[in-house]
Amino acid sequence: MEGDKTEKLLSELQGEQDYGIFLAAQMSGVPGEIQLMVQTARFDEAQQGLKPRAQYIIRALNVVEQRMSLGVFGRMFIAPEHPLLYHYNEPRFAVHFEGQPKDVFELVLDIQQGYLSTFGPWREIARDLNRQQPLVNLLQSGGGVLGTMPKPAAERMTRIFAHHGMAAHLEEEETYDKDDEHGRSRRMKLMGIDDSYFIALDFSVDEMGKI
Repeated sequence: MEGDKTEKLLSELQGEQDYGIFLAAQMSGVPGEIQLMVQTARFDEAQQGLKPRAQYIIRALNVVEQRMSLGVFGRMFIAPEHPLLYHYNEPRFAVHFEGQPKDVFELVLDIQQGYLSTFGPWREIARDLNRQQPLVNLLQSGGGVLGTMPKPAAERMTRIFAHHGMAAHLEEEETYDKDDEHGRSRRMKLMGIDDSYFIALDFSVDEMGKI
C-alpha cells in the first residue's frame, strides 16, 4: 500500500533498546475498524528512560477478534500465518471416531497434548469439543463426534485415534472459500503486540509525525 508506514514502524522496534508504547485504541466511523495509537521509543542509558521517536496510527480493518492491553511493549509483528488464525483461515472438520480405547485417560491426555501442540497457549480445547457429554464418557461410548475444529487440529486428532487403535474420519463442516464473490481474499492476518493481538482482514499504518 503506497504511503503505508508498516515497515518503518516495525523497523523501529527491532533493536534491543527499542520499545513501543501502546497508547490508545478506539472504534472508528467504519464498521469493524479499530484505530490504535502507538509510539516508538529507544531506551536512553544516560537518562535511564525511554526517548520518544515517532507516533503512528494503525488501522485494523474488519476486526474479528482482539485481546488488548495498553502500555510499554517490546515486540510487534504482523503475520498471515499463526495458530490463532486457524479458526478463520482453515476449513473446519467434524472428527468422527469408532472403537474403544485401551486406556481412556491416556487417550484424553494425548488429545489435550495434541491440541496444545497445534495451537500453543492461544486456544482452549473446550471451544472445539463435543459438549453433549463428558469427554471420558464420549470416548468410551464406542463412537461419535469428538468435536469440530480447524483442519490442522482435526488431522492431528485422526493420527491420535489411529495410535490408540481406533478408527477416525473427517467430515468438512462447510465448503471453505478463500475468496469472496468479488475475488477478494477472506484470509485474516494477525498483529501481535506482546500479549495483545488483533485478528483482522488487513492493517495499515500512518505516521503522525516525529517527536
